[in-house]
Amino acid sequence: MGLTTLLGMACNRPAHAAGDLPKPESDLPKAKEGETRTAVFAAGCFWCVEGVFEQLTGVKDVISGYSGGAKETATYRQVCNGDTGHAEAVKITYDPNKITYGELLRVFFTTHDPTTVNRQGPDHGSQYRSAIFYESDEQKKVAQAYIDQLNKAKAFESPIVTTLEPLKAFYEAELYHQDFVKQNPNHPYIMRFALPKITKVQEHFADEVKKDEPKK
Repeated sequence: MGLTTLLGMACNRPAHAAGDLPKPESDLPKAKEGETRTAVFAAGCFWCVEGVFEQLTGVKDVISGYSGGAKETATYRQVCNGDTGHAEAVKITYDPNKITYGELLRVFFTTHDPTTVNRQGPDHGSQYRSAIFYESDEQKKVAQAYIDQLNKAKAFESPIVTTLEPLKAFYEAELYHQDFVKQNPNHPYIMRFALPKITKVQEHFADEVKKDEPKK
């Protein structure tokens, strides 16, 4: 969570080499009316990731939590050790008729650096890895296709190292981690690392930002 250091501005630098990322060439099948779906992503500190996706039209809920390890080790204190197998992750519940899985992936890759192994800005360790926890073979195929598309287009200066991992379970984080950006807008970490990401969303995805969300 960057509680040990606030050095550098690495999270604030554009992750991609230049311009906006291309739209995904493939996506999940069209949803039924009234259907909701979920996606689980890890992209460093879950405070930042939660704050990013809460901005988007069609996103109904975002929960911070842990994926990749066992239930017995799904606590913040244990995950911070970096040896539980867990990544700080978010579970996004969304309306696929308003925002698609592919569009969520585009926001995901725009708002963090998917070319660094086990690091986002000041945060180091496998718990901060870039990962997509897929719930189905279809999600895996769409995610892999987009990674291949971005690598082929040389959208980043280095190859993408985001891992594709089967979602075995998602464990909600402690209550004080939920809605952390909204509850703590003046926290030093939030001001330095989360708010620039949220600003990037509002600039790059202006048409997809909830109109009733106050500007940061």
